[in-house]
Amino acid sequence: MSAPPHCIMSYYDIIQEAGNIPDNDKYYWGYQYNLATSYIIPFLEGNGTFKPGMSVCEVGCAEGGVLTAFIEHGATDALGTDISHARLASGNRINAELGIQVKLLRHDILGDLVPNNLIGKFDLILLRDVIEHLPTPYSVLKTIYNMLKPGGRLYVTFPPYYSPYGGHQHTLDTTVGKIPFLHYLPKPILQKVISHGRPADIEEVLRLKGLHLTSHNFLLSVKTSNFKIVKEKYYFIRPVFKMKFGMPPISSTALRHLPFVKEVFSMEAGYILEK
Repeated sequence: MSAPPHCIMSYYDIIQEAGNIPDNDKYYWGYQYNLATSYIIPFLEGNGTFKPGMSVCEVGCAEGGVLTAFIEHGATDALGTDISHARLASGNRINAELGIQVKLLRHDILGDLVPNNLIGKFDLILLRDVIEHLPTPYSVLKTIYNMLKPGGRLYVTFPPYYSPYGGHQHTLDTTVGKIPFLHYLPKPILQKVISHGRPADIEEVLRLKGLHLTSHNFLLSVKTSNFKIVKEKYYFIRPVFKMKFGMPPISSTALRHLPFVKEVFSMEAGYILEK
């Protein structure tokens, strides 16, 4: 289904006015959609990475708001994968409300085999704020490489571990979780300090301390893969902060050759990689 005509409501407006979609789902889907519309798609279009008619996949799509925006901008085939049944179910309800063909699939990029019909299928794959949660970045890149068409591209973003909130302590939804660089604490002390957060988030903050994905380590994984780097982009203030907090993005790309700036003060590392 193509994008709605300009004389009627946008997909975003339709969902925000839908009475059968929970407010929580509207919020998360909406900020995904707005991030894609205001930043991701213009950025990828400007780098020759996306154009109408392409097939697009997002690994870790949650409710799929990003993919809805890509459909609205001319993608002809869209697939989202995630490990959360609940978030995929919410996305399917939203897609049904819109009447669009975005396929959502429960799939673990590390633990599950990729179906044969997805090998060599996509022009573009998105991996936003996912790879820092996975223990073997190289294996993820290898799997995604096989899902791309020849010349296909991968767009990756993540917060470098040593950046102010690279430990994901903000997800604790506590006062202490708002402290930047909190994750620098030794693990036994960190565990005590964050003990009043939500149990699943505490577990993830402690797990990420063991993984600590940095830009340097990510680029080492890229070197051992067959991808080539098309674009590097770093931010002091992430584009998603505009959707969440009204803060305009501030680039740190000009200082990317300074490891201290890139790893410690850049809240987002982003890369376009080509097969």
